[in-house]
Amino acid sequence: MTAPRLVARDLACRRGDRVLFRGVQLDLGPGEALHLAGANGIGKSSLIRILAGLMRPFAGTVERDGALALVDERLALDGHLPLGRALAFWHAIDRTAPGADDPFGLADLADVPVRYLSTGQKKRAALARLAAAQAPIWLLDEPLNGLDTAWAGQAQAGIEAHRAAGGLVVIASHQPLALAGLRTLAMADHVPAGEAANGEEDWA
Repeated sequence: MTAPRLVARDLACRRGDRVLFRGVQLDLGPGEALHLAGANGIGKSSLIRILAGLMRPFAGTVERDGALALVDERLALDGHLPLGRALAFWHAIDRTAPGADDPFGLADLADVPVRYLSTGQKKRAALARLAAAQAPIWLLDEPLNGLDTAWAGQAQAGIEAHRAAGGLVVIASHQPLALAGLRTLAMADHVPAGEAANGEEDWA
């Protein structure tokens, strides 16, 4: 795996006439993990999408060394295909071969159309697709939502394995995280004076 790096300098995000955050700085390298913490509507999802290159920042810059993979509320799998074929499509795009193991317990779901999967099953499928992409940078927006305790633990084990292999991870999560050496970025520290999260759900 190529040694990844993700750097943000003085990032700001504007939604309509409201500045969600400003002055966000980060510098992450191999094996590091950063937790984006804060209330709904404060801009965690928007920051993830800026880091992914899916949104332009209102101010500041992002520099990245290494490919990235994103998991958010948008499931990047064709809902009309059986899960096995939907995942095979991405294996072909990424030029990767399916692994021999089945860490997310999807083997019995291979013939089930993606649209019929439960919320937790869809999240497990998204995490399996993420792991197969072999991208050194992972951007995860609420990766544990919909997972029970056992599968949340399995997901975090996968994150730790990715870090051990030299990957880096940025995670926005309301769920407790049990990751070694996890750094935290408190989004509330970057809300401009006079602005307060309005309680709306994050959106990009």
